[in-house]
Amino acid sequence: MSGFNKKTIRDADVQGQRVLLRVDFNVKIQDSVISDDTRLQAALPTINYLLQRGAALIIMSHLGRPNGVVNNKYSLKPVAIRLQQLLDRPVLFAKDCLGPVTEKQAAALKEGQVLLLENLRFHEEETQNDPIFAQQLAKLADIYVNDAFGTVHRAHASTEGVADYLPAYAGFLLESELISLSNALDGRERPVIAIIGGAKVADKIGIIENLLDKVDSLLIGGGMANTFLAANGFNMQGSPVEKDRLVWAKELLTSPAALKLVLPVDVIAAQAFSADSEYQCVTPQNIPQDWQALDIGADTCKIFEAEIEKARTIIWNGPVGVFEMPAFASGTKAVAMAVAESDAFSVVGGGDSIAAINLAGVAKQISFISTGGGAMLKFLEGKKLPGVEAIGRF
Repeated sequence: MSGFNKKTIRDADVQGQRVLLRVDFNVKIQDSVISDDTRLQAALPTINYLLQRGAALIIMSHLGRPNGVVNNKYSLKPVAIRLQQLLDRPVLFAKDCLGPVTEKQAAALKEGQVLLLENLRFHEEETQNDPIFAQQLAKLADIYVNDAFGTVHRAHASTEGVADYLPAYAGFLLESELISLSNALDGRERPVIAIIGGAKVADKIGIIENLLDKVDSLLIGGGMANTFLAANGFNMQGSPVEKDRLVWAKELLTSPAALKLVLPVDVIAAQAFSADSEYQCVTPQNIPQDWQALDIGADTCKIFEAEIEKARTIIWNGPVGVFEMPAFASGTKAVAMAVAESDAFSVVGGGDSIAAINLAGVAKQISFISTGGGAMLKFLEGKKLPGVEAIGRF
C-alpha cells in the first residue's frame, strides 16, 4: 500500500501552460493578519516547482464557511499578501474565482506569474460539486493540480469535479501525505501502535474497526474513553458518555480484538468542566459522584509511554485529555513527549493533536505531521478519497 499510483506534477509538462492549483489555504485570519502560515508553507514546494518549470499559476482555495455568500471576513486577500512575501514575487488577486473578469486575468498570465482566486465557497456551487461551476473553473487553465490533502475527502467542484475537464495531477504535499499514511498502515515496521483520542467514539468507530486489523495495540484516551469505561461497567455518570454506542463498545470489548485495546486505568476527574475546578487522580471505579474524567491519570501515562517506547510505527489522532486547560494537559503532553522521543516512524494528524505537539515543543521530532484532519480520518477508516480518486480520470 506504500506506493503512489497517481500521476504527479513530475509527470506533467507545464512549460507555457496555465496550471490550476487547488491548495488548502484555510488559515486563521484576525484583523487581516494570518496567525499561522503553516499551510502556505506546506504548499511552497509544489508552487515553486511549477513556477520554476515555466507554468502560469492560478491558485484556488476555500477559507472558512461563508455558505455561498460573499463575506469579506473570509476573503483570501490577506493570503495573497502573505503568499507574495513567501514567494518573493508578485501575487495577483482575482476578486472572484470565476467569471469574465477572472477569465481575462487568467488568460493574460505569463510564465512564472501567479494569480490567487477569491474564496471558492463564496459560491454554493463549490460544495455542491456543481458540474457547470467545475467547468467554469476548468476554463481558466490547461492543467489541474490538486495539492490540498485537507480537502480530498470531500467531493467538491474544485477537488473532484474539475478533474472531469482537465488533465489532473497530484502535488508534492498530497503525494507525501498519502505515502506517509500508507507506510504507517502497511505494517512493515512493527509493532504498529495507534493512539486515538478526542471527544466522541461515534466520530471514530470506522477508524477503530479498521485500525484493529492493522495495529498491534490501540491506545484509547480523551472523552471517547468514557464510553468504553462505561461499557466496562464503571459509573461514568458525570462524564459525557455516548449511550447509543455502548452496545457497540461492549461487543468490541468482548471480542478477540479487545486484546489490542489499551484503556485508561486511572483518570483525572474534575468536579466541573472548568480550568479552576477541583480535581484528583482516581481509578475509574472511584470517580466521585457526578465528577467527570478530563484526562488520563499518571498510571495510564506510564502504560501508554511503555507501549509507545516499544513501537516501530506510531499513528496519533486526537488528544487524550482536555489539554487546553493546564490542569488536564498532562496526559496529552506525556503522549506528545513519548512519541517525540521514540525512534519509531510517527505520523500525527488532526488540529488538536498538532496543537498538542506544538504546545509540547516537539513538532520537529515527529516524522510526519498531516495537514488534513478530516482527510486523515477518512484514510485511516479505509475510505476512498474523492479528490484522489479523480486524479487521472480525464
